[in-house]
Amino acid sequence: MSQQEDLTAMQHRIDELVRRVGQLEQTVDQLRGAGPAAPSAPKPQGRPELVTIPDTPYDNTLWTDSDDEGLGARDRHAP
Repeated sequence: MSQQEDLTAMQHRIDELVRRVGQLEQTVDQLRGAGPAAPSAPKPQGRPELVTIPDTPYDNTLWTDSDDEGLGARDRHAP
């Protein structure tokens, strides 16, 4: 094949690819319920809900049966 024939064949393939991508976009829009003419824009994401952490200390009774990580039990010495 000559260089011109190669370029023509590549142009045909690119045109076919563009056509198929357009069909795929229309199919996706229809599956989303937007209709064939609606643009496919990503949905804006809202701000995550903020959780307020109180400054008051935790109840010490929550920690009576726990070990201090890396230090062992309260009544024993660390190795």
